[in-house]
Amino acid sequence: MIIRNIVSNRIRTPDGTVLHSRHRHDYVTYTDNNGLEYMVDGGLDYLRRTVHEDDPYTEISIFDDDPFDLIRRGFAWGTRGKDGKQSLIWKLLADLDDDHIQAIIDTQELQPRILKLFQLEQQWRIDHATR
Repeated sequence: MIIRNIVSNRIRTPDGTVLHSRHRHDYVTYTDNNGLEYMVDGGLDYLRRTVHEDDPYTEISIFDDDPFDLIRRGFAWGTRGKDGKQSLIWKLLADLDDDHIQAIIDTQELQPRILKLFQLEQQWRIDHATR
């Protein structure tokens, strides 16, 4: 059995709204224009959804076996700035600067599968001579 690790836990509701669960137990709900409530939950740990068979959502989650260009434009890192005092913002892996990625690797206790994403991004930049 192949285990697919979640990189980005998202759905698109029928009216086009994207719901994104960023961490375990991050229960996100939205009432769509059709009057139905949609939900995502589980962050990078599991996928949980509300199901409406008559008006289903579109699954747009990203997994670690997807093409890396999709991963780097779908995986987001929460940051509060260099001093940790700014409001939380989410930045896509592709949009983090090189120094920020290295600081994350050097200072954060990352799950091995998350560390691998940052290392793959560093290698991607070398291979594509970017930044």
